[in-house]
Amino acid sequence: MSQAKLPDRDIIIVDDDPGLLELLSMRLQASGYAVRTAASGQEAITLIASRIPALVISDLKMDGMDGMELLSEVQKRWPSLPVIILTAHGSIPDAVAATQKGAFAFLTKPVDKDALLSTLRKVSDGGSIIKPDESWSHRIVTRSPKMYQLLEQARLVAQSDVNVLINGESGTGKELLAEAIHCVSVRNNKPFIPVNCGAIPADLMESELFGHKKGAFTGAARDHTGLFAAADGGTLFLDEIGDMPSHLQVKLLRVLQERKIRPIGSTEQVPIDVRIVSATHRDLIAAAQQGAFREDLFYRLNVVNLVLPPLRERKEDIPLLVNHFLSSIADRTDRPRKHFADDAMDMLLSYDWPGNVRQLNNLIEQAVALSASTLISKEVIEHSVPGSGDVVEPLTEAKKAFEREYCERLLRITGGNIPEAARLAGRNRSDFYKIVKKHGIAIEDDSIQG
Repeated sequence: MSQAKLPDRDIIIVDDDPGLLELLSMRLQASGYAVRTAASGQEAITLIASRIPALVISDLKMDGMDGMELLSEVQKRWPSLPVIILTAHGSIPDAVAATQKGAFAFLTKPVDKDALLSTLRKVSDGGSIIKPDESWSHRIVTRSPKMYQLLEQARLVAQSDVNVLINGESGTGKELLAEAIHCVSVRNNKPFIPVNCGAIPADLMESELFGHKKGAFTGAARDHTGLFAAADGGTLFLDEIGDMPSHLQVKLLRVLQERKIRPIGSTEQVPIDVRIVSATHRDLIAAAQQGAFREDLFYRLNVVNLVLPPLRERKEDIPLLVNHFLSSIADRTDRPRKHFADDAMDMLLSYDWPGNVRQLNNLIEQAVALSASTLISKEVIEHSVPGSGDVVEPLTEAKKAFEREYCERLLRITGGNIPEAARLAGRNRSDFYKIVKKHGIAIEDDSIQG
């Protein structure tokens, strides 16, 4: 007996390849989906308008309206309609850009049947992003849908060998994401070498990156293998790439173009096979426009761009991170695990964390050290959180504070004249007087009378 075709199983497939359209249609119909097909983006728009489907699956590269243009049009006209992008292996950077612009997911050709059906189940589950397999990203602690989306992009990017630029504020975990990309790539059995470009003195950086020969300069007592050579076959992570001196930006660009390095003092070039993942908290486009960063190097590094959200945009991760850090501290110190009082946790959730996950980690280390009991109180956090006075107060309290300040300001303007203050507030005299009385505002106060 055939499976019933339900409205939430109505799918439109868009591709200018008739063979692929037929293959995907057969697969999905066999799994109980009702399938309509379109050979172009414009034809797909007509089909959607005639009956809105549960989902659109579109090829990325098509003549006329391509997948990106179709995605844009769908988002304008049917913003809640999910779109899955299909792409050839070599177009992964474009597909990542599509997910960053709102595509639900993307799949590489040839399309794996199990991967396709799994993605469709995610759509039918309400569009929730399922947490990726933890084996390659286990060090990234999250339950945030925004982070799950980013990890899925990272996993797919890792399948190709393109250079990746990670943007994110300090403390968001850029090195952890870079290492996760390496772990799920074909290079995972080769070295992952992190380099902080902002922490190496400018006069030593060239030697650290490219190596030197004995006697190349004063103090070069022996040959030195640079970090590019050490990472051969693997991944070199260039953190804070925006801090790299301009003369080394030129040399790095040449290495990326020629895939060869020349150690200081050597006349020979050495072939290298290294994938570059770089990261920065700076706006490199603005830096390039100001002449502080080479534009041609930026485009070499930024084949795919991944953006790590700050902690204030993923606050659902705070309790998870807190528990993770507390458990790690207990294991490391071989002491009982501590926990936060409810009001202390509320304070952590209210804070904006300008230093992100790194700041949260440091604060928990400090709070554990300062707390004599296993319960970490709000008072400990008040002394540990910089600017804890800036913590957001409950809406009810904020409304009360605003109403009191507003009334006091009107009374100062009018010299304590209740009828005039009420007129400015757009309220009648008795209502305004009740508000003044509710907040205990003394009209005869010198600050009000002026």
